[in-house]
Amino acid sequence: MRLTRTALFLGAALLPFSVQAQQAAPVPAAQKQEQIAVAPLDFTERTLPNGLKVYAIRDTSTANVSVQVWYDVGSKDDPAGKSGFAHMFEHLMFKGTRNLVDEQMDRLTEDVGGYNNASTNADYTNYYEVVPANHLERLLFAEADRMASLVVDEKVFASERDVVKEELRSRVLAQPYGKLFYVYFPNISYSVHPYARPGIGSIEDLDAANIDDIRAFHATYYRPDNAVLVVAGNFDPAQLDKWVDKYFAPIAKPNRPIPRVTVSEPARTTAVRQTVYEPNTPLPAVLLSYQLPPDNHPDLPALTVLDGILSGGENSRLYRNLVYRDQLVAQADTFLDSRQSTGAYAMYAILAGGKSAQDGEAAMRREIAALRDTPVSDAELAEAKNEILTSALRSRETAEGKASTLAASIIIDRDPRHSDRQLAEIARVTAADVQRVARNYLGDNQSAAIIYLPDAMAQGAKGDSVGVASTVKVAPLVAPKDIVIHTAASEAERIAVPAPAAPVSPIIPVANETRLANGIRVIVVEKRDLPIVTATVVAPAGGASDPQGKAGTAALTAELLTKGTATRSAEQIAQQIESLGGSIGAGADWDAAFATVTVKADQVEPALTVLADVARNPAFAQEELERARKQTLDGVTVQLKDPAALAGIVANRAVFGAAPYGHMLSGNPTSLPKISRSDIADAYGDAWQPDKAALVIVGDIAQKDAVEQAKKLFGDWKADTRIRAATAAATPSPRVIVVDLPEAGQAGVVVARPGIARDDKDFYAAQVANATLGVGFTSRLNREIRIKRGLAYGAGSSVDARRAPGIVTASTQTKNPSAPEVVALIAAEMKALGAAPVPETELDSRKAVLVGSFGRRIERTDGIAGALADYVADGVPLDTLQTYIPAIQGVDPAAVQAAAKKVLDPSSASIVVVGDSKQFVDALRKTYPQLEVIPASALNLDSATLK
Repeated sequence: MRLTRTALFLGAALLPFSVQAQQAAPVPAAQKQEQIAVAPLDFTERTLPNGLKVYAIRDTSTANVSVQVWYDVGSKDDPAGKSGFAHMFEHLMFKGTRNLVDEQMDRLTEDVGGYNNASTNADYTNYYEVVPANHLERLLFAEADRMASLVVDEKVFASERDVVKEELRSRVLAQPYGKLFYVYFPNISYSVHPYARPGIGSIEDLDAANIDDIRAFHATYYRPDNAVLVVAGNFDPAQLDKWVDKYFAPIAKPNRPIPRVTVSEPARTTAVRQTVYEPNTPLPAVLLSYQLPPDNHPDLPALTVLDGILSGGENSRLYRNLVYRDQLVAQADTFLDSRQSTGAYAMYAILAGGKSAQDGEAAMRREIAALRDTPVSDAELAEAKNEILTSALRSRETAEGKASTLAASIIIDRDPRHSDRQLAEIARVTAADVQRVARNYLGDNQSAAIIYLPDAMAQGAKGDSVGVASTVKVAPLVAPKDIVIHTAASEAERIAVPAPAAPVSPIIPVANETRLANGIRVIVVEKRDLPIVTATVVAPAGGASDPQGKAGTAALTAELLTKGTATRSAEQIAQQIESLGGSIGAGADWDAAFATVTVKADQVEPALTVLADVARNPAFAQEELERARKQTLDGVTVQLKDPAALAGIVANRAVFGAAPYGHMLSGNPTSLPKISRSDIADAYGDAWQPDKAALVIVGDIAQKDAVEQAKKLFGDWKADTRIRAATAAATPSPRVIVVDLPEAGQAGVVVARPGIARDDKDFYAAQVANATLGVGFTSRLNREIRIKRGLAYGAGSSVDARRAPGIVTASTQTKNPSAPEVVALIAAEMKALGAAPVPETELDSRKAVLVGSFGRRIERTDGIAGALADYVADGVPLDTLQTYIPAIQGVDPAAVQAAAKKVLDPSSASIVVVGDSKQFVDALRKTYPQLEVIPASALNLDSATLK
């Protein structure tokens, strides 16, 4: 995917916050030791004669390397009348160069077990790859080639512009609240600066672009003296210097200045407030925007701490007061969007069902006023700093994270050591500093508000016309006079991509298991490179065990684990963990439930104490159940207005019918009101038992210390084993279902069928077959639907193997009229995989995708913990950590073809299309005359028939 800056959207599984009246259990103090600090980034730097800044961070603990090139050009530099231009150009950088054919960048990364991506920010465009370390020279060659000699022809330009349009429809027009975050937020935040324009642009502005503009843009901004190269990971420093000199140093520095935006946004002194009415908006929303100083301003550390106090975790003021206490909003959060110039601080709330936007706005403004009027407490101050510290540690856990942190400091702040200095400054922030910046930047007269309402609430009223202000100053693109139009070299003239070097073997972690006397499994992995620990308790308490008609029981049970115990309220749980700089959460999948904590290594004992209490002694107070139920219902309400999400929900029911996996995991509007406290208690009692559970601990802790903590905190947990009756149901016949969602911005398309269990002998072959079909940018589905035809932003597939046979899905989103064509393409690709062997070269690349993804996952502490928790849930051996890679690599073409026939044959699949049916149903009916049309408003998700 090529990503733009994303906004946060309301999810289905919102975790409510609860308070109970009991006395809090004490948390043991951490062992006396020096406070853990974030180690400064250890890098080298140099500048080539052509102006390219080169930075390197060596890390021999990884078998990978990250290559990143950041250009000092972003959406603020979009030409007049052509918003979205920098982002569209970002897409074209993945096409051909003089020496690389279209999509070869993907072949050089994804097909060898790495990946690539890019993003367009207001201030920069960055391109980044992670590959096995022996492919470093190849990536340096490729990045230099697309800097120096990008080739763009009319066909490629037109195709990729269509893809960007589909991205806009997918992210903005089809998503509930998409326009709020991507369009209206920048619109209302700026009156003069070109930051006012949406980075993703508009259909009209995208159509206004032409190929001459593309070439001029590349010549103007994509030059060595406007770029930063960062390499992080396992490499030889002297060899890196030689390769950089070889590939980048010959690129000429143009003899002309780089255009810069010099406009200054004036201070806002009069409040702005606008109202809009939008279709397919499930709940009202309110967003407030305030101006921020540039990111390198001395006030940013205090504003960062203020932001943590306001929205950092479940003990934050927004969550505690608006979500939990008042039950006024379903979700509240902030964006601290600091930039090279004037930034924007957004505070938003999506209202709970039945609540008014007016009340939500008033509540948010009260929270801002409280920060202005009263100093924050010492406890809040310390908690916010600890959370920021832990976040910084986690962001530097991988080579890619270190590189990104460094590059952002260079481009945004003009100082490679800025992120380290800012962390030090954050540690010195006082309560008086927080109050001062609240008064300086968050006055009521300094706010801009957007009230975002469902169109059904308009009742004849006309909303405000919100757009880029006519006073916004944008310069046209002036084409340089010396543009060189690059063309692809002939095969004979093309410079070959360098060969890979000798492979670097990855370090595979080893899990050590101890079983305590009461039966609980204690699984420990020592990972001592960073002072971080993740611990997870796993129990066989998944959604497959939900009682008939009470979908969502397991999910609610898991959610309530952290919402109060016999001795701690939900508020106390959140406060105790977050004061340590940690995070805690719980949730359920189909076959298991999980409670997880991540914390700095110096706070393991108090964090595990809380985790043990959460897993062993949940209170399931009725008031907390009611809060959780209401929050979940609000989340489901949002999902049902999202065509892609709704298509997946309907496809799941079509495949499984009344079988245990058939319902919504989170529950639905019919089932959720039926779930009682006794249902929750029974679900917990059935599965949360020590002889059925496992404790996974990964990170900077010795195995003996981890086992000692487990014995102390879990060793006296008593088993109360119960026998749960198994349920079963016949798999229904395939169906073709159209769900009519009028005015949907796109159509969600899913082709789905029954799959296999995790312990099936064909599991690994099926994973390779699925990777060939729809995992990654160069998979067959994405090639056919996105790359060749520009019909979608992306297309993919999944073989979700569980304890019992799971589901196989192939899916995408496309503009409504294209839905029938996309259905046909998906079915054809699924069938083709079983009809002929996959060529060895393609098979090798798809195996590398799986192996590379696995390798990157187990570089992270939480990734290892998550993998081991999954193994426990699926009932597979822990040594799968060691056997996964050879098992994937051992799959041959015959096995892939056989597995494809078994799990991907579309003749056994149901087809679901959710969208504005009048635009595609007649065409789809020609191929599938038996299709059913169900209005979205009439769907019965609690019924196996959906009716």
